[in-house]
Amino acid sequence: MPLVDTNVLLDVVTDDPVWAEWSIRQLDAASLKGDLTINDVVYAELSVRFERIEDLDEVLDEAGITLAPMPRPALFLAGKVFQRYRAAGGTRSGVLPDFFIGAHAAVSGLPLLTRDIQRYRTYFPSVSLIAPQT
Repeated sequence: MPLVDTNVLLDVVTDDPVWAEWSIRQLDAASLKGDLTINDVVYAELSVRFERIEDLDEVLDEAGITLAPMPRPALFLAGKVFQRYRAAGGTRSGVLPDFFIGAHAAVSGLPLLTRDIQRYRTYFPSVSLIAPQT
């Protein structure tokens, strides 16, 4: 049951000229292995592209994507890893959601479908990434 990162879903929703085709192929392939899952953070990030909650829920339902709450250990891990990131000189803007997503995948033992490889490999090395070849 892969956890899907926001960027992959945004590729599809926005019909990204560079990444939409890759993301659609990966979502199709991942769905053959089990349910596609997002968490509350991905849901919130994705919501900025929709005017109504019903529209977002319809897209997720049609894609067979379920919403899984983040386990409390993942929330704790996200905070600790973010603290380590900041201590190493990392900037604050826009990265905390990635730590929630990575921690959720790590704690739950889920593969993560994403295009943002570096931060996940650095801070969540145990997470199996479904990502573009680099």
